[in-house]
Amino acid sequence: MTEIRVPTLGESVTEATVATWFKKPGDAVAVDEMLCELETDKVTVEVPSPAAGVLGEIVAGEGETVGVDALLATLVEGTGAVAAAPTAAPAKAEAPAAAAPASKDVEDAPSAKKIMAEKGIDPASVKGSGRDGRIMKEDVVKVAAAPAAAPAPRPVDTAAREERVKMTRLRQTIARRLKEAQNTAAMLTTYNEVDMSAIMDLRREYKDLFLKKHGVKLGFMSFFTKACVHALFEVPEVNAEIDGTEIVYKNYVNMGVAAGTPTGLVVPVIRDADAMSFADIEKKIGELGGKARDGKLSMAEMQGGSFTISNGGVYGSLMSSPILNPPQSGILGMHKIQERPVAINGEVVIRPMMYLALSYDHRVVDGKGAVTFLVRVKEALEDPRRLLMDL
Repeated sequence: MTEIRVPTLGESVTEATVATWFKKPGDAVAVDEMLCELETDKVTVEVPSPAAGVLGEIVAGEGETVGVDALLATLVEGTGAVAAAPTAAPAKAEAPAAAAPASKDVEDAPSAKKIMAEKGIDPASVKGSGRDGRIMKEDVVKVAAAPAAAPAPRPVDTAAREERVKMTRLRQTIARRLKEAQNTAAMLTTYNEVDMSAIMDLRREYKDLFLKKHGVKLGFMSFFTKACVHALFEVPEVNAEIDGTEIVYKNYVNMGVAAGTPTGLVVPVIRDADAMSFADIEKKIGELGGKARDGKLSMAEMQGGSFTISNGGVYGSLMSSPILNPPQSGILGMHKIQERPVAINGEVVIRPMMYLALSYDHRVVDGKGAVTFLVRVKEALEDPRRLLMDL
């Protein structure tokens, strides 16, 4: 008999919630096959089977809170262990909105179930492409993107018009940290706008050569990351944080890049972004973005950021005031690129413009420093040659 216990969850994380069991007592399992999924306040942790055999008793059911090294279940090892496996009560049933079809005995992917619950998609209407017909995230995305059928008549019953869903640990943590940022920091936002013509022309000219040489597309984020790194070294207080009665200045830039996922906002970190090339930054953004969408980010990949960039423009936002990511002292908000008439040399011309917003902690950063930072970012983006000249 082998005990299945809660693995180490990461720095400062002491407990988790059992989100989903993918096996029932008596089910045969292979080595490294996923048994269950744990949800912490930062990441989702998968618990694989340490050996081949049959799942015995499930000690911690779905929805239960467990600590590090707590007993989750037992495993009867060996291929002939079916008869020896004890009978145990199954884990708590899934909520009807997130349950798999009755004809299946395999759990769907957690990310798929959450999207189905959020969008009210019937699992029976989704054809699973995963193992044993398991519904994956991409299957639900395809159904959600399909033309909508005629809406059903609105229910009269009040209870049928509302749904109560318990907040995930990640969503609870996001809510708590954002409110703490408002309560703790003296947060202000300053704005500017940038003409994106130079970057767009540069990308258009070199995108094919860049892709051929580096194997990755040249996007906007590498330009913004480079511009912010340049400005942070000129205005170091924006890259600093308060620790008690001291200000800690960073001689490096660990760039956080906010990313929206089905379960909430996460901020993976590009470490030592100041020492990376455009290609290195684009590759790292692609890698971390893929992990974020699939819920595969590790704790280490979301810790240690010194400054954050948030791109609300991908959702169509024209202007916003981003909230600080504590204990950082600054966050840059990118927005939608929109053609607007602007006056240049006494003439009105149409240019692709973007509003920029810098939210900062006024306890560390003075108004002059914040404005200077944003102006330096604007200058570097409107004339990328300044980055090469360190101007």
